Parts: sequence; C-alpha cells; structure tokens
Amino acid sequence: MASKDHAENHVENPFEFVLEKLGWAVADVGRAVIPNPARHLGQAVPVVRKITFHDLVDALREGAGDVAATRDDILFIGLIYPLAGLVLARLAFSLDLLPLVFPLASGFALIGPFAAIGLYELSRRREQGRSVNWLDAFGVLRSPAIGSILLLGAAELTLFALWLGVAFQIYLINLGGAAPQTLAGFEHSVFQTGGGWAMIAEGVGAGFLFAVLAFALSVVSFPLLLDRDVGVTRAISTSLHAVAANAGVMTLWGAIVAGALVLGSAPALVGLIFVVPVLGHATWRLYRKIIAPA
Repeated sequence: MASKDHAENHVENPFEFVLEKLGWAVADVGRAVIPNPARHLGQAVPVVRKITFHDLVDALREGAGDVAATRDDILFIGLIYPLAGLVLARLAFSLDLLPLVFPLASGFALIGPFAAIGLYELSRRREQGRSVNWLDAFGVLRSPAIGSILLLGAAELTLFALWLGVAFQIYLINLGGAAPQTLAGFEHSVFQTGGGWAMIAEGVGAGFLFAVLAFALSVVSFPLLLDRDVGVTRAISTSLHAVAANAGVMTLWGAIVAGALVLGSAPALVGLIFVVPVLGHATWRLYRKIIAPA
C-alpha cells in the first residue's frame, strides 16, 4: 500500500516530465501523419506494366513539354538549387567540413524524388487540362496522402543522413581524422595518395549502393502516393515491383537521371535549374506509363 501511495504521490522531475510530454507529442504526430492502414485494405493493388526504351524517350519529351508549358516552375526551382550551390561553396571555405562537400553534392540525388513532389503535382494538374503556375506546386499539401508523403520523405532524409555518415567514416579511415590544413593540401591527399584513391573508390561504391536503394524505393512511390492514397507500404512495394519488372529499362532510366544530374551540377549546381524540372516532370510521365490507371 505504501509503495502504491508513493507512486501516486510521486512528483516527476524535469527529465521525466519532458520524456512524458515528448511521448505524447510523438503519439499525436503519429496519429496525424501515419495513415490508418485499415483505410487502404479495400483498395486495388496497382498494376505494374512493362515499359520499353521508347517509353523513356516519350517521358523525357513529355517532361520537356511540361517545362515549356509551365516555365514558372523553373523560377521556383531556381530559388532552391543556386542557394544550395552557395551553401556548398561556403562549405568549401570551411576546411573542417571540406571532406563533406562532395558527399553533400552527390547526396542530393537521394532526396531528389521528395524535392520534386511539387513538379509531379504540376504535371498531374496539367494532364487534367488545368492551367497551372508555380504556386500550384504547393497543392500537394492538400493531398489526402500528405501524411504518407511526409513519412516517405523523412525516410529519404534519413537515408541521406546515413550516406553522409558513411562517407565521413570512409574519409576518416583512409585519410585520418585531422582537418585539412589547406585546400591545396586536401586536393593533394585526395588525388595523389593511395589513401585518397581508396577513399574515392570506396565512396563511389557506397554512394552507388545508396543511390540504387533510394531509386528503387522512390521512383514510383512518390508519384503513386500523389495519384492515389495507397499508404507507404504499398507505395514502396509497388515501386520495388516496378523496378524489378522493368530492370533493364529502369537501370537505363537511373543512369540517365544520374548523368543529367552530374552535368547539371556544374558550375555550382546552376545547371540543375533546367535539369531538375525536366527530370521531375518526366518522372511523373514515366509513372503514368508504368502504372496502369486505377
């Protein structure tokens, strides 16, 4: 009885209070953001179709047509990527963070599908015959599947953070933990030492694995969630199925996306102002070719 009275009269210390309130907040956010799986049970499973190389060409052509018709979205993207280039340039002058410049730049591809969700919305509205402007990109916030979209976006951001962690560990293993003393010294260590070349090889290999995983998880899932509120689990499984069923063509699509992003990244990501809108709209058009209408 005494212990029961003690428990009832126990006064929480600040740490316990914060943990309790944090637990309540997480539960509330979970109920608000994570969809109720029961509401997806009766929905038809999306049908994955076979596509060909010609479908990729058509998707790129249609994506370019969307960019030409909705040129305001270039201004919208233009506010993001040059700023990202400036941030990277600032990092380049901070010697402590210099080893993360390349992982940050290359890691943008991991979160690209989430960042392009507004472009998918513009393409979706345009194919419905509606006039659009860049403000319509924010219409995604009114999507019934916004909780699932945000949850999947958080997963991509987590993958991005993991990639940065792995890349930094590769740097530490091969070139040691001391911060570069000069930019020239860092370049020498990377390109003129055995440890530097080992870091490049290991980094490229690890980055490739992260890119393949991010691509397979998201290439269809984000457009699918915007099109139909099927839930995160079904969206991811459909994306994986689509990649597996069209392995050769989707590998080529991934290579096209990667190559375009590399070309658009120089100088200072300015080229991405033009590359990203085309790839974003083309991804939506490719989704329409892969997934049969409901």
